[in-house]
This record gives sequence, C-alpha cells and structure tokens, in this order.
Amino acid sequence: MEQNLRTIDWNVTTMDKSLSYWFDSLTADDDWIPLEWRISDALKMIQCIYYPFLAIVGVPVNLLTIGILSRGKCGLSKCVTCYLVAMSAADLLVIILDLILRHIPIVYWEQFQFLESIPVCNIHAVLLYTATDCSVWFTVTFTFDRFVAICCQKLKSKYCSEKTSAVVVGTVTVLSCLKNIFWYFILIGEYSLVNSPWFCFVTLDVLLSRVWTTIELLHYILTPGLPFVLILLLNALTVRHILVNSRGRRRLRAHISGGSRRDPELAIRRKSIILLFVISGNFILLWMMLMVFSIHNRMLGLGYLETMSVSLPVLFHDLAFMLQLLSCCTNTAIYAVTQTQFREQLKNVLKYPFTTIVKCIQ
Repeated sequence: MEQNLRTIDWNVTTMDKSLSYWFDSLTADDDWIPLEWRISDALKMIQCIYYPFLAIVGVPVNLLTIGILSRGKCGLSKCVTCYLVAMSAADLLVIILDLILRHIPIVYWEQFQFLESIPVCNIHAVLLYTATDCSVWFTVTFTFDRFVAICCQKLKSKYCSEKTSAVVVGTVTVLSCLKNIFWYFILIGEYSLVNSPWFCFVTLDVLLSRVWTTIELLHYILTPGLPFVLILLLNALTVRHILVNSRGRRRLRAHISGGSRRDPELAIRRKSIILLFVISGNFILLWMMLMVFSIHNRMLGLGYLETMSVSLPVLFHDLAFMLQLLSCCTNTAIYAVTQTQFREQLKNVLKYPFTTIVKCIQ
C-alpha cells in the first residue's frame, strides 16, 4: 500500500546528490564510468551554482523590467507594453515556483528534506504549470499582435489596443488555470525531490494509466508544441508580408524621389520586427530541448517508441531544464539591446540610488 502511494516517475533511476558527491564522481579515476555519465555529473555540479545564480539575477531583473515597462516611457505602444509586462510577470512567477521552489531544493535535497513533510506538492504543480503556460502563451499572443499590426491594417485599429491586450492576457491566464487543474489529481501532495518531469510522487494507478499518460502528452503538445508551430507560422507570414511590402515601397520611392533610399517608415517597422523576431527566436531556441524531451518521454510511456529503440542521452533532460529556466531571465537583455528608450530608462533606474546618495552628501 505504501509503495502504491509513493511511486516515483518511471524514468527516475537515481536520487540527486549534493555538490560534493557530484564533484567526487566527476573526478573519480574509474575507467568504467561512461563519458556521458561524467558529462551528466558535470552538469549536475554546475546546476548547484547555476540555479542559485539564476535566481539571484532573475528575480530583480524581472521586477526591474516590470517597473520600467509599467511607466510607459519606453516608446512602445500600450498594447505591446501590456504583453511585455505580462510576459515578465509570468517569467518572475516561473523563477519563483520552478527555479527557487523546485530545482534549487532538488540540487540541494539534503538541505530541503523538510519539504517532504509539507503535503502541498500537487498544489505547487498546478501553480507552476499555470505560470509556465502563461509565459509561453503570452509570447504567442504578443507574436499574433505584431502579426496583426504589420500584416492586417484593417484589423489593426480594433485588435491592437490596450483594452484588447488586457482581455487577451486575462483570458490566457484563466484558460491556463483551468487547463492545469488536472495536475492536482494526477500527482499527490508529497515532494519526491528528484530531477524528473514529475517532482511530486504519483500513485501506481496513475503511473500505469494510459488515460493520464495521454492527458499529460496532450499537455506537452499544447505547451510548448503548439506555440512552436504558431510562432513559426506567424513569423513566416510576417516576413513574407514585409518582404513584399518593402520591395513595393522601394520601387515607389525610387520613382517619386529619384532614387532616395532612406525610408523612415521602414526604419520604424524594422525596429518593431527585430524585437518580435528576437523574442520569438529566443523562446524557440531555449525551449526546443525541453519540448523534445517531454513529448519523447510521454510517447515512450505510451509504448509508441519501444519498437524503435529511440532513447535520449542521460544529460539531455538536465540541459533542457537549464535552458528553459534561462529563458525566464533573457527578455530584459533583449529589450536593452533592441530598444534605445528602454536602455535609457534602465540606466536611469540603476543610477538613481547613486545620484540620490550624492545629492544627500552635497
């Protein structure tokens, strides 16, 4: 009965160890240890430093981004600002719920064993996956908003507004909450503190159930599988529209202005699409490995890959989680690089404590 209540995910083979354990394992002279295992141990040792550092940087950076964007002085439209603030808020929640409350306790499991006595893991999972879904789908809605603004001029005035963006953000949040309630029933309240897709214990009935495994596979297809397809499709249509329009505008301006190549409208549009493509590309690159790993595991659980002998390296899921969590801390750097006014606002905020101190001294 106890075994039925405390079943760990089927693909978990070892319990995470401390930093000293992984260092000893990495430096061992045993020739029988495969290179793949040594690389995996090196990644686990890096995680002991990488995850706390990411948390220390990620929380203030996202708070700073939310504060700067909320002031509305970055030269961005109100609807774009709404989406970017929502994305930063969702990223902040992912850092707190996933990085700080999930992955750091896993890599330092000896210091966080007290969590095993707090039966709230299934509630934690619902909140975590809801925040993750919001972070992903806010990126999709931002991409769609920019697609409409650039390619659908008739719809632009109605859709690309502050009110519409607020409604879209609210709808995505509610739907994400409803979609992830099933985690409350698929998992139980006890933390397993192992580095796996499931960080809570599950019952044996759930583990062997094709119904629950299928539901979980659909979850990973919806997030982030479907967003990948939508973002790539929307960006492809946007690029096609821009190329066609740009050629037409260049021919028209060459005919009217006698060959002048400078076009202020194209310059403004170029800045907008650079922001769009960098955010979309960043999301796809950093989420790709986790998407492949998650869908592969669930298909393996359903028995679809057994006859094909398809397997992923041991280190694949460690690196996938590390890249996915990094995506929650990169948007501020993207804004700073691509948006001049955001960069100026960021400099002013960083200088403010020092200028205040100087004024007080004087």
